[in-house]
Amino acid sequence: MKGGGGGGGVGPGKRRWRFLAVGVLFLVVLSMLVPLGFLLGLHNGFHSAGFVPRPHTTTSGDRSNHVDNLVRKLGPTLPKDILKHYVNEAKNETSSANATRKSQKKKGTPVPPQVVLQPLSKRNISGDGDKAGMKGGINEGLRLCELQYGSYCIWHEENREDMKDSMVKKLKDQLFVARAYYPSVAKIPAQNTLTRDLRQNIQELERVLSESTTDADLPPEIQKKSERMEATIAKSKSVTMDCHNVDKKLRQIFDLTEDEANFHMKQSAFLYQLAVQTMPKSQHCLSMRLTVEYFRDDSFDQELPVKYSDPTLQHYVIFSTNVIASTVVINSTVMHARDSMNQVFHVLTNGQNYYAMKHWFLGNTFKDAVVEVLNIDPFIPDYYDKATPSHLNLPTEFRVSFHGINNASAMHSRTQYISIFSHSHYLLPEIFKNLEKVVVLDDDIVVQQDLSTLWSLNMGQKVMGAIQICSVRLGQVRSYLGESSFHKNSCTWMSGLNVIDLARWRKLGISETYWKLVKEQVSKKEGSAALASLLTFQDLIYALDNDWVLSGLGHDYGLSTQSIKKAAVLHYNGNMKPWLELGIPKYKVYWRKFLNPENQFLNECNVNP
Repeated sequence: MKGGGGGGGVGPGKRRWRFLAVGVLFLVVLSMLVPLGFLLGLHNGFHSAGFVPRPHTTTSGDRSNHVDNLVRKLGPTLPKDILKHYVNEAKNETSSANATRKSQKKKGTPVPPQVVLQPLSKRNISGDGDKAGMKGGINEGLRLCELQYGSYCIWHEENREDMKDSMVKKLKDQLFVARAYYPSVAKIPAQNTLTRDLRQNIQELERVLSESTTDADLPPEIQKKSERMEATIAKSKSVTMDCHNVDKKLRQIFDLTEDEANFHMKQSAFLYQLAVQTMPKSQHCLSMRLTVEYFRDDSFDQELPVKYSDPTLQHYVIFSTNVIASTVVINSTVMHARDSMNQVFHVLTNGQNYYAMKHWFLGNTFKDAVVEVLNIDPFIPDYYDKATPSHLNLPTEFRVSFHGINNASAMHSRTQYISIFSHSHYLLPEIFKNLEKVVVLDDDIVVQQDLSTLWSLNMGQKVMGAIQICSVRLGQVRSYLGESSFHKNSCTWMSGLNVIDLARWRKLGISETYWKLVKEQVSKKEGSAALASLLTFQDLIYALDNDWVLSGLGHDYGLSTQSIKKAAVLHYNGNMKPWLELGIPKYKVYWRKFLNPENQFLNECNVNP
């Protein structure tokens, strides 16, 4: 019974083991076929030259947050206005198009062109450069960059250098690919030798790149190391592995590299802006030398106070803290004047530069014209302190960029720099109480013709004569003007060359109107206090002929030589001022010819090239 019972139980057990063996064999075959089919379906994802990434699936919101987090760590080194106007160029084009269509569908109307208005400091910099290629079509990437960063992108393109240290860059690329493959290769037990070689090559390149930043610093055997790394990468590409892991690692490294590139782009734009707003070493040297010389010897003080307040003479007013810039303005005006005997120049500066200016203009002659240097600080009333700091304010510049939503309009976009009066200009009636008419000149201009005809100009009931810019109207910048009433089709105007009727200014209370608008906008936190000038002179501007002033020499590379020679006044509005290295080279010659190359102070401080 026991034997029969035992024999009866063995038969079913053997049959179960046979089924289990067949099942295992089937799973083994299936496990071989699935990877083979996977590889056959994705073999086009890899090439001998490296990995070709598929379209990025990361959402634009996640990417933007990732970039912002990276930049926020280094926030103190970046200006807020640059970060505010930064546009992530890595957005997927399809998602951008969809977003535009959705926006237009909701509104039911075409999307109007956008106006980007950014305040810029007008002081102490200039950039310069010219290429024949810039006169032709500018690619879309450069145009979009110009809309974000202004003249920095043009200057960067003009000063682009050929790629150097190609071997260092090649080693970095190899290290990039090797790091992407290493985690996947290391997970395969049969590839221990390849994993070890890959790790050793990565460590060697990391050590070399930590000690060398240029090709000249690389060791002699670097070519062999590069070849070994290339061979190891080729072996890694031939190994069957999980493609998803390699793709994921490549995307992680790519995102970090892209974020780093974006950060450096914004940082370089910030450093460019910093250079725009910083006084060069040579000019600082000149100011200090002149100040020391003034206190060392002030015996030649030969001022003529009678002429300073004579209303029958031609009075020119210049707001400036730049000695050589104001010198060029005065010298160019005097050189082209029919009669310099009637010319009186008033240079308004601050206490810091007052003595340097005073010593310079007392020690130099400008034909028969006289120059008065005034410290504006004592003229600033105390009751203005709440609206503005109690110091000299120079003309303010704004970069106005026109561009549309779609790429076609972006290609035809353009940028203009508009300069307007600052707080200090509205002290003119108080400073020059005995004068009825003055001509205000910015310190970034060059005069090429006689200006005496401006004094016989009949402006009717207008207060100021100025160049109008009708391509920029008040309605286009209404978001910056608050809720104040204004005519949206009114043209904006430019400082640079302005004829002012001080008698009518006082009669209409222009200064009081301006300070009222400033205090209203400051209290309501609306718009910009500087833009109150546009509202103050609404319907009070006498439009000068456009032939008087040619603007754009501080940012526009495309101005023709014929138009430059024809203009009575050249205005270097923009970041690229002519007295700095960033100035546009082909425009500098019109400015530098009014400096004395033999002046001792200019040579000692290396102001002259």
